[in-house]
Amino acid sequence: MAITPTKDQVQERITAAITSFGPTTNQVVPEATWGQLGIDSLHLVELAEIASEDYGVQLQGQDFEDLTTVGEAIDLIWSRAQSAHPAN
Repeated sequence: MAITPTKDQVQERITAAITSFGPTTNQVVPEATWGQLGIDSLHLVELAEIASEDYGVQLQGQDFEDLTTVGEAIDLIWSRAQSAHPAN
């Protein structure tokens, strides 16, 4: 059984993924927008794959269309991870 991640763990993983696309860790803050970071739709697909592989969270293109900041993405992934792996 998978362990439910903490919000800090999700934030660390998503920040690491985004920095692998080019932005620095200092740039990847919750209020940063995808445009400010130079994140394109292919990067968002990669983030969705990471969410699926690491947390069992399924994200669709529409999910990311509704998200404009890093913080919103972290909140959504963490929330869905909580639903996917409820505490025992």
